[in-house]
Amino acid sequence: MRVRFLIPTVITALLLALGAVPASAAPQGTLALAEGEDFTFSYSTPEPHAANWVGLYRSSGGGPVDEEYVAPSLVWQYAPESEGTVRLSADSLEPGSYTAFFLARDGYAWLAEPVEVRRSAQGPTTFPVEAATLHNARQGEAYEATLGGLVSGGGGGTEFTKVSGDAWVKVSPDGTLTGTPRASAHREPPAGVTRPDRSSASVTVEATGVDGSSARLDVTIPVRRHTDPLVDELGVMSLNTWHGGTQVNGYHEKQLRFLLESGADVVGLQETQGRHAARLAQALGWYHWQGSGSLGVISRYPIVEEYGEVNASGGVRIALDGEESQVNLWNVHLGYTPYGPYDFCFDGMNVERVLEREAASGRTPQITDTLAAMSHQVDAADDVPVLLVGDFNAPSHLDWTEELREKNCGYADVPWPTSVLPTQAGFTDSYRVANPDPVSAPGITWSPLYPFNEGSTGRVEPQDRIDFVYHAGDLTVRESRDVVVCDPAPVPGHRDNEWTTDHAAVLTFYSLPS
Repeated sequence: MRVRFLIPTVITALLLALGAVPASAAPQGTLALAEGEDFTFSYSTPEPHAANWVGLYRSSGGGPVDEEYVAPSLVWQYAPESEGTVRLSADSLEPGSYTAFFLARDGYAWLAEPVEVRRSAQGPTTFPVEAATLHNARQGEAYEATLGGLVSGGGGGTEFTKVSGDAWVKVSPDGTLTGTPRASAHREPPAGVTRPDRSSASVTVEATGVDGSSARLDVTIPVRRHTDPLVDELGVMSLNTWHGGTQVNGYHEKQLRFLLESGADVVGLQETQGRHAARLAQALGWYHWQGSGSLGVISRYPIVEEYGEVNASGGVRIALDGEESQVNLWNVHLGYTPYGPYDFCFDGMNVERVLEREAASGRTPQITDTLAAMSHQVDAADDVPVLLVGDFNAPSHLDWTEELREKNCGYADVPWPTSVLPTQAGFTDSYRVANPDPVSAPGITWSPLYPFNEGSTGRVEPQDRIDFVYHAGDLTVRESRDVVVCDPAPVPGHRDNEWTTDHAAVLTFYSLPS
C-alpha cells in the first residue's frame, strides 16, 4: 500500500503558485476507464512529469477530494507521459465502488477530474446471509433502510423486488426499504393475557443481477409500539479487524456475515487502515465514523456528533431515539509494544519494571488522555451513558488474580493501568459483570490464531483478555461474551478461515433505561 508524503501540502501550494502544477480549479488533463474490470485507465496531461500518478481509493472515503492527503491509496501506478495508459491491479480489492484520481508530482493536486469505477464480484448474485434483522421501526413513524450494499455477484446492476411480506414495507429497485408501520388502536388484552412488548415485520426481498441470477433475503424489522422507546436493548461490540480483515481470503463477505448474525448495533473497530469502517457501513447500510488510521465506528443508528481523535482514541455521539435516547462512545487502540505479558512470561521482569514499561509503551498516557477528554461526559453519564471500547493491548487487573497465578506465569495482583484507571474514572467492565469468575470465564481475546509466540520457536503465547467493552451510566448488562466464529486455523494456515481476525471480539448486550 502506497503512503505518499513526498511533497507536503505547503510545497504543493508553492508549486501551484509558480505554475509548476496545473491549477486545481481547472485541471487540463483527462482520465478515463479503458478496459472496465481490468481497471486500465487512459490519461493525458499538458504537464507530463515522472512523478505524476494514478491512485485508486474507495468511493466511501479516503480519496484526496480536496487535493489533500486523507488516507493511503489502495493501488497506484506512475503515469509519466503526456498521454498513455496505466493498469491498476484489482486482485486485492473487494467488490465495491472506487474512485481513480490522476495526481501531480507525488502530491495530491488533480491533473484530471476523478473517475468512478466499480469492481463486481464474480459469480451469481448472492447475499452473505439467508436472513437479516434490520434496525428498529416504530408505529406511526416513517422508516427507511437499505440492502443495496449487501448483494454481490450477478455482474453488477442488481435490481431488487419484494416477493412477500408486510404490506407497509415497500422495496425500491435499488434495495431501499421504506414505509410506515401503522399505529394500532389502544386495546386492553383479554383477562389473563399479557400484551406483547414487541412485534416485527417480515419481508422477503429478491435481488436479480444483469446476468439473470438471483438470490433472496428474509428480512425482519423489529417494530416498537408508538408509545415505547425505539431502542430498549443495545448490542455493543469491540472488534480488531486485523488490517481490515485483509489477511483472510473473502474477508468482505465473511465480515458482513458475522456482523449481521452477531446482533451488534454499535461496533468500535480497530486496524481499519483509514477506510474499512466506511466500507463495512456502506455495505450494511449503517452509519459510520472513520478515523485517519486504526479507528472507526459503525452503527445501525445515526452518529450525530464526532469528537475527533485524542491520542489513540476517538469518540462519537449516537442517537438511538432522536434526542430522547443517546449514548457517547469512545473507541481506543492503545500501543502494542512493549507488551506486558511478554515482559513477565518471557523475561521474568518484576512488577515495578513492567509498569514502567507500560508507560513507555504509550498505553498509560494514552488511556489517561482519553479519560481526560471524556471526563465531562462521564460526569453526565446518568443523563447520556458512555461506552469505552477497544483493543487495549494489555490485560485487566480483574484477571491477574491469585487463583490464576499459575496461568499468568507466576504473577498475581498486577495493577494494569489500562484497566485500573478506567475503573477509577467510573467505568465498569461489562464482561466481568456478566462473567465475574475469571477462572471459569477467562474471556481471552488474544489470540485465537497464535497458540505459540511468533518468532519465538516453541514458546507458548500468553493468552489474555485485552479487548474490552466498558460503560458508565444507566446501562444494565444483560449478557457479555468473547466471540470467535467457527474454529479458526492458527497462523500461518489462516488464509481460508471464516474468522477474519487474530483477536476474539467482545460483545455486550445492554438494557437501556425506559
